[in-house]
Amino acid sequence: MSNKYREAGVDLEAGYESVRLIKSHVARTKVLGAVDSIGAFGGMFDLSLLNMKEPVLVSGTDGVGTKLMIAFEVDKHDTIGIDAVAMCVNDVLVQGAMPIFFLDYLAVGKNFPKKIEQLVKGVADGCVMSECALIGGETAEMPDMYDVNHYDIAGFCVGAVEKSKLLDGQKISVGNVLIGLPSTGCHSNGYSLVRKVLLKDAKLDVHKFYPEFNKTLGEELLTPTKIYVKTIKHLLNSGANINGMCHITGGGFYENVPRMLKEGQGVEINVNSFPRPKIFDLIKETGNIPDKEMYNVFNMGIGFILAVEEKDVESIMNLLKEINEPAYVIGKVTNSGEVDLKW
Repeated sequence: MSNKYREAGVDLEAGYESVRLIKSHVARTKVLGAVDSIGAFGGMFDLSLLNMKEPVLVSGTDGVGTKLMIAFEVDKHDTIGIDAVAMCVNDVLVQGAMPIFFLDYLAVGKNFPKKIEQLVKGVADGCVMSECALIGGETAEMPDMYDVNHYDIAGFCVGAVEKSKLLDGQKISVGNVLIGLPSTGCHSNGYSLVRKVLLKDAKLDVHKFYPEFNKTLGEELLTPTKIYVKTIKHLLNSGANINGMCHITGGGFYENVPRMLKEGQGVEINVNSFPRPKIFDLIKETGNIPDKEMYNVFNMGIGFILAVEEKDVESIMNLLKEINEPAYVIGKVTNSGEVDLKW
């Protein structure tokens, strides 16, 4: 057989080996409704098995951004897939939809099967955490488009919710209390600024151990994005009354919180009501970045927000305690039309 395609930079045999290595990871993500379809042209999911009366499908797609550049430098690739899943499922979750299946897209400069396995392992880990099935994906070897050691990863998620339980912001009212769930750090947002401030300008070493993190800087920056699916599922399955939810992703508080509100509504948030991970102090102090810009770029320690009735706060906080999920009352909904951060 001719080796012309391999000479052009695409190794079909490496592709076959990658598929073989990832099958066991895909298998452990199977959930009710997932149809064995890996290797087919399309991934399949039997929605009828969920026994929903009026299912509404909610979809989301996202990538990991320049956090990948940290993974390249540290040569650690087993958690990036968790980020790809988290960025999608957390977005779907805010409308009350539970993720049911996920697909990934991976583009590489060169197919290294062991590296592909690590990436897909991370995706599978994220799917297991999200209780959704990895039903398909694509790995494209693209020489000349990417450096041989570089890649890009993106994901696509579909969730389902009963129409009567869909959260679209219409239930939120002035006076609702905001409960914040903590993040694990930067998640997968703001890394262009992180890399400029810490690595390009200050020339910090990603391999250096930092006592305040109890790990290297690279390991801290690669901490996976937190997945909130099981936490929210516990609340909803326990009958918690939640009026709205918000994922604090790219754009920080100023861009994301208004996305769950009705026109004319705003919020007042006390930034001293929750702990701030040390990584944000390092970024702020090293880059001399104003507070407002920090909260406009990063999650600053709160990755997910619930809007609830004041009378329901205690019961919801107790439900969160049941699963050892830290939570903080961080503010309230107002009629200001603005995101007002209080120091």
